[in-house]
This record gives sequence, C-alpha cells and structure tokens, in this order.
Amino acid sequence: KIANSSKSAQLTLSMRESPIAGNILSLCLPAELSEQIFLRLDLQSLCRASQVCRRWHGLIHESEAVWRGQCARLRPHCSRELERDRGQGLSWKVILMKNYPHICLKHDWLRGRFSGVQSANELQDVEMVPFDAETWGEILQAELDR
Repeated sequence: KIANSSKSAQLTLSMRESPIAGNILSLCLPAELSEQIFLRLDLQSLCRASQVCRRWHGLIHESEAVWRGQCARLRPHCSRELERDRGQGLSWKVILMKNYPHICLKHDWLRGRFSGVQSANELQDVEMVPFDAETWGEILQAELDR
C-alpha cells in the first residue's frame, strides 16, 4: 500500500480520467512480472485485466502458464475432464473454455443448489449441460450424503 493516500488517490483518479496513464503503467511492467501477477488472479479478475490494454490482452491470452493455473484451481471439480482434454492435446485455454460451464454447473449440483427443486419449472432459467454417468453418480452421492 502506498503510504501517502492522497498521492494514491490522485494516481487512481488520474488513471480513471486518462486511459493513457493506465496503459503507461501496463507498459512499465516487464512481461514476466505481469504474468506473475496474472497467475494470482481469479478468472473474473483475469478477464477484466485482459481488457486493460492490448498488451495485457495479448500476454494473458497467449500464456499457457496463466491458463494452466486457472485449470489447476478447477482440478478438484473436474480432474477427469482436464486429463482427458489434455490427453487430446488441447491447450489449457481451450480446456478451460470448453469445461467451465460444466464445472460451474457440477459445482452447483454438488453443493446442493438444486436439492430443494420441486418441479422442472424451477430450473427453466438454469442453462443445463450434459454430464456423464460418473458425474451424475457423484451428484447422487452428494445428495444422499446431505
């Protein structure tokens, strides 16, 4: 944190008023340091960072390390899918984009978001995706354990 909060506020304000100031900051950081920062971001923050400037967009979207890190965070929820797709030679970015909707929905099922559903009408706003028999087995077991 910057010790002088008024200088910090001025810097933040000037970056908001001038997109050029934000771009200058992104250009000052070496690519390796930027990548280390991106590795620590959650997926939503990473997507926002990719919109800061063309340089960050390129660094994020071309970095296998960044996408591998995002997939590693999701491994507990979808290790089978990640291993299968990696075995097919897909890039980490493609694997994440392909599996993310499944992972989110599976996570919702496993934590009981749909446990109290009484009719299909309650699910009409939820985008469903197909699961394999093994995933449905995990979901059923989680329901039985509740």
